[in-house]
Amino acid sequence: MRVVAWTRARPAHEGNEIAGGAASPLKILLTGGTGSFGQAFVRRVLADRKDCTIRIYSRDELKQYEMARTFGQDPRLRFFIGDVRDRTRLDRAMHGIDLVVHAAALKHVPICEFNPAEAVKTNIQGSQNVIDAAIDAGVRRTVALSTDKAVNPVNLYGATKLCAEKLFVHGNVYAGGRDIRFSCVRYGNVMGSRGSVIPLFRRQAESGVLTITDRAMTRFWLSLEEAVDLVLEAVGEMKGGEIFVPKIPSMRIMDLARAIAPAARIDEVGRRPGEKLHEVLLTAEESRCAIDFGRHYVVTPDVGSEPTSGLAGRTLPEGFVYSSDTNTEWMSIEALRRHVASLVVPVPSPTSRAPAAKNGESIGPGVSPAP
Repeated sequence: MRVVAWTRARPAHEGNEIAGGAASPLKILLTGGTGSFGQAFVRRVLADRKDCTIRIYSRDELKQYEMARTFGQDPRLRFFIGDVRDRTRLDRAMHGIDLVVHAAALKHVPICEFNPAEAVKTNIQGSQNVIDAAIDAGVRRTVALSTDKAVNPVNLYGATKLCAEKLFVHGNVYAGGRDIRFSCVRYGNVMGSRGSVIPLFRRQAESGVLTITDRAMTRFWLSLEEAVDLVLEAVGEMKGGEIFVPKIPSMRIMDLARAIAPAARIDEVGRRPGEKLHEVLLTAEESRCAIDFGRHYVVTPDVGSEPTSGLAGRTLPEGFVYSSDTNTEWMSIEALRRHVASLVVPVPSPTSRAPAAKNGESIGPGVSPAP
């Protein structure tokens, strides 16, 4: 488990120490902080560091209220109501911040498809606001969360996250000579997060019928703890402009279904528009600028030459592609069953579940809402 080891404090224009010469406590801003990743990240940081302050920046006051109660009104937490679309509010929230973790986004694929302008405002324009505010505030490190859907995107959500990646990589150009760095982490489906197929499969298991869009579908899979590990590794290693890609196992959607409901009937309903059969985390074009860094790959900024990030690692073979269907590491049905059993994921009731999408569109990867 990765610990919170990065200790460089104070924005770049204020130096690294407080009055009297003592190191200042680390101050973190977490956009979209009430989500599944945000809560896991906060739990890790609070457990590892006594001398820290975490500002939770999000739009929903109820989720902030519930999160504050979950963490026992921990005095190290600060809650800011705000939207990443609001640059003025971001400026206020970033005052004195050392590290920004940008997790805020519209993530639901069908909702982004039906509300494209809103997805652009949050995922693209909001990301640019985070970059601009971080530069103006002198924040030393900013890490953005991305997704495998940003690679060769076939839906609007993926396209907006691809744009966000490009913005964060290029943000380093505007930092000038100051110690201000921007990087991204890119990973696959998170087990147990909101929007995961696991709660839906559990509810469908009670009826004896699970609906799947395509039996051949595969996905990358990681836990919330692994996602937090990746972000912390990126913070410690980033030189600026990199995209960090974890080495994680793949799973077959049919294996997940069998792990949760081995006796259930499987109804295949067809893939939704824009849904991939398999996901890719690293393309052949990107692998030319990527480094095998042990536990993860690092895509360095493509400047038309050899990788220049200074990271020590092994270059990848020509034409290397990191895809969920050709991955060398797979989760078995038994491994999936153990992981699912370890999750505390409530089974949604029929009255509280997300509304069914039209035309057979699925709620999560490889699964469609029950009829």
